[in-house]
Amino acid sequence: MTVQSEVTEGIILTDEASAKVRALLEQEGRDDLRLRVAVQPGGCSGLRYQLYFDERDLDGDVISDFGGVEVVTDRMSSPYLVGATIDFVDTIEKQGFTIDNPNATGSCACGDSFN
Repeated sequence: MTVQSEVTEGIILTDEASAKVRALLEQEGRDDLRLRVAVQPGGCSGLRYQLYFDERDLDGDVISDFGGVEVVTDRMSSPYLVGATIDFVDTIEKQGFTIDNPNATGSCACGDSFN
C-alpha cells in the first residue's frame, strides 16, 4: 500500500468536495469508509469515472488525505488521475461532483466518459 501526502502527485480534492464527502460519510454513520475514485472501461469515449464509498484495502491502492477525508485510487486507475481535481458544484443549473482531468484528451458530448 502506498500512502501519498503530496496532493500534487495524485488526485486533488477541493474544499467544497471534501466538505460534501464528509457530510455524506456522516449521513452513512460509518467511519471505515473512504471515497474510492476509479477509472473503468465504458462510455462513448472509452473510459468512465466511478466514485463510491469503499471500506476495502486493495493491493497497490494510493491513498490521499484531505483534512480527514481519505480518497483512494487503485493501482490501474491512478495513472489516469494524476493531477485530476475533484470538485463539488451546487448551483441552480448543476449539482454534483465534477472531475477536471488534465490527462483526458477528449470526452463524449454527454460528458460521462473520456479518453
